[in-house]
Amino acid sequence: EQAVAVAGGIIGGILLFVLLGITAYLLWKKFCRLFSYEKLINPVKTTNANAIFQDQANSEIHLKSTRSRSVPFIIPPTLHGRDWIHLTNEEQVQEDRDPFMTPQSGPRSSFHSLAGAYVVGTINPDLYKFPEDKSETDFPEGSIGRLWFSIEYEQESERLLVSLIKVRKLQPPADSCSPFVKIYLLPDERSYLQSKTKRKTLNPQFDENFVFQVSSKMLLQRTLKFLVYHVDKQKKHHLLGQVIFPLKNEALTEDNKLVIWRDLEKENLEPPSEHGDIQFSLSYNDYLGRLTVVVLRARGLKLQEESPAAGVYVKVSLMNHNKFIKSKKTAALLGTPNPVYNETFSFKADQTELDTASLSLSVLQSNKGEKTLLLGRVVVGPFMYTRGRELEHWNEMMSKPKELVKRWHALCHST
Repeated sequence: EQAVAVAGGIIGGILLFVLLGITAYLLWKKFCRLFSYEKLINPVKTTNANAIFQDQANSEIHLKSTRSRSVPFIIPPTLHGRDWIHLTNEEQVQEDRDPFMTPQSGPRSSFHSLAGAYVVGTINPDLYKFPEDKSETDFPEGSIGRLWFSIEYEQESERLLVSLIKVRKLQPPADSCSPFVKIYLLPDERSYLQSKTKRKTLNPQFDENFVFQVSSKMLLQRTLKFLVYHVDKQKKHHLLGQVIFPLKNEALTEDNKLVIWRDLEKENLEPPSEHGDIQFSLSYNDYLGRLTVVVLRARGLKLQEESPAAGVYVKVSLMNHNKFIKSKKTAALLGTPNPVYNETFSFKADQTELDTASLSLSVLQSNKGEKTLLLGRVVVGPFMYTRGRELEHWNEMMSKPKELVKRWHALCHST
């Protein structure tokens, strides 16, 4: 009995030892599988050398042709177990299929050294760029140039800092161009600051700074005026264009330096009419039923000599069948016969009403304690009310919906 008990104990121990060994082996195999990489079958089919070189050459030619506009997007070998559905000529999407199937499409390239990688499409880099500044490339038709400048105002010293940056695409009267710029702070037209002359260039880079002394109370009533000149070989000055920039619409602070560009305009060289001229733009939006008037500036006004400090403003009135509908007016500017306003007004006007509607723009001088003085007036509208330039302006507005049409008009005293 003792021998049988001993033999049974030995056999049980042996069986337990074998069971523990098998368990440890299985655990070890499972552990190794977790931390090992499965060897993938190379999906690249073997071909002859000539076919490989020909395939590689074709793919490199394709990459060179698209390199300037796109970047190849490559699928790594670990994703070769997918099937691809064509969306466009450069876009594909994958579906779950047999994990060991190789893609049927996708050109081989010089990237094939990446363990059988395939080019499956391209990425357009332009989609990931910030919008480019097109101010130096997009010029309107008939452009005579564009000017860049910056402005900043120092409250404590009451100084207006103006930086003249550059001018582009000048149109000189001769082949060569040597430009310079005069800067005025209107209404003072007697004094100005002048830049250096840049020799033989249509795209001068100035990078010059100028300072005007002006109080904070008067700042918003002032207007910057840039005159761009060309100097010929006989030292004569030819005006190429101008920029008028009122300061009243800008928030000027010491920590707010504004960089601005404006297209050059041709100066009106015709002498002003008897009572002066006014320049404004008209636009009609037929979808919104909105008539827009932009009062730009006036020139050659005959101010009342007894009140040189009186304010001059423009009153814009919408009429229908000579019946008053609504009026709006600009801010009053002091002491100048050439005020610059740049103010926009909108009126509701149905398209069916435009055949009987008209606009009246009156330039008025207000005197303290006295009656307002009419300096001049102009009416624009359809054939029922106007003729000549006023009718042409109205008709051009109607023929160019949603576009601002700008013109000068002579003022008169007729009612």
